[in-house]
Amino acid sequence: MQSLESVKKLFQISEFRSFQEDIIQRILGGQHCLVIMPTGMGKSLCYQIPALLLDGLTIVISPLIALMYDQVMALKKITPEVTFINSSLSKEERIFRLDELKKGKYKILYITPERFRSKFFVEAIRGQKISLLAIDEAHCISQWGHDFRPDYSRIAEIRSILDSPTTIALTATATKHVQKDIIEQLGFDSNEIKLYHSGIARPNLYLHVEQNVDEPEKWKSILKLIRNDQGLQNGKSSSTLVYFNLIDKLEKFSDYLSTNRIEHSVYHGRLNAKDRNRIQRNFLENKTQILLATNAFGMGVDKPDIRKIIHAELPISIESYYQEIGRSGRDGQDSECYLYYVENDLAVLMDFIEWQNPDSQFIKKVYDTFHHAGEKLTSWDYQEIQSKVVFKNRGDHRLQTVLNLLDRYSVTSGDVENYNLKLIGTLPQELTDEAKLESKKKNSLKKLYEMLMYSKAEKCRRAFLYNYFGEEPTFCGNCDYCKMN
Repeated sequence: MQSLESVKKLFQISEFRSFQEDIIQRILGGQHCLVIMPTGMGKSLCYQIPALLLDGLTIVISPLIALMYDQVMALKKITPEVTFINSSLSKEERIFRLDELKKGKYKILYITPERFRSKFFVEAIRGQKISLLAIDEAHCISQWGHDFRPDYSRIAEIRSILDSPTTIALTATATKHVQKDIIEQLGFDSNEIKLYHSGIARPNLYLHVEQNVDEPEKWKSILKLIRNDQGLQNGKSSSTLVYFNLIDKLEKFSDYLSTNRIEHSVYHGRLNAKDRNRIQRNFLENKTQILLATNAFGMGVDKPDIRKIIHAELPISIESYYQEIGRSGRDGQDSECYLYYVENDLAVLMDFIEWQNPDSQFIKKVYDTFHHAGEKLTSWDYQEIQSKVVFKNRGDHRLQTVLNLLDRYSVTSGDVENYNLKLIGTLPQELTDEAKLESKKKNSLKKLYEMLMYSKAEKCRRAFLYNYFGEEPTFCGNCDYCKMN
């Protein structure tokens, strides 16, 4: 059996950071942890190192296929006993990896929580000794968090399937309310799990917010910032990531940059997986210096030298904003975070919240439409269903939210894209509880309001963020307010 020191050498670590060693020792002692640690501080090592030291299998639940792929490829340089199983694999490859899993060939297995819907996977996992369950991006567990994923709400059930192994949940951002909810959703009492909170300090990040009169002025401001940066390092610009909420806005700004002869790449959900992987790889390898992206890009991206993060539209919450700016300056070097916005950004985000929080009447309407359709449902595409439930308003995207909810609660099986969508269950009370649905929507609106207050605050940016996350406010000297006062 390997020692902690020998595994440290495999990871090329001379010293642990922050609470890393305490967390690792607690995990090795069979005790549970909730870890809140800023992006780039080494959260993954807190479960990867114990995984190699423990006897059995470590299961890592991760929300994104691209995220787990990058982490597995990095770990394969250290051990061959690591893999992932997800929908990106062919059926033959999934069967092969399940067979290898049954034979005990792996020490670390990365999966999405949706994988537990597969009876073949559950059967393969039942015979294994599960030493550790790691939940990455644990804020996805809480409906009060900024990136709630319905299948993450099954974590307590998943722990039970795995015979309640030692558990570690990790995230970069969580308010006290979200921390409490994560613990409850995991099925723990507060005295059963220890919180390790490294704080949110990233003093190397310069924070700047600018409100513009209109979109043309905003684009000119961003263009000026990019052009000023292009003169650095012998004419080679540093890595810059520009975030957008809407793909259409991203593409229009891409045209604007092209007109002004600024080389760049774009990354968003309408691109196929092959193109997204190529574009991401080029950015990671510095073949692309400027990348325009939606929030589909970034979670788990391991690039330590992003020097500039620009938000070209107002983010939907402080949590998502803080997580996104946390992708800059992970090497500890000075980096800059700019937020440009116009008042209309707020209206767009209000629409987002409406789409993400359909009321019980709309959910019932979709369900009744499916019920009356019977076998015809399998022949309908998304546009046809959309026309039946929202009529002529193509800008109404509540249907996608409802499809995700019905799938999560096993009301439907299959999906629209493959023309095999079926109604297999009844609506659970949780999806028709108007009070709960309204409470969730109000929480989203409150988060947006806090984001707006941050953008308009006439005080230290960092002090505002510290106060939001329940930490002692401090004046930083490294934001637009502090620089001018």
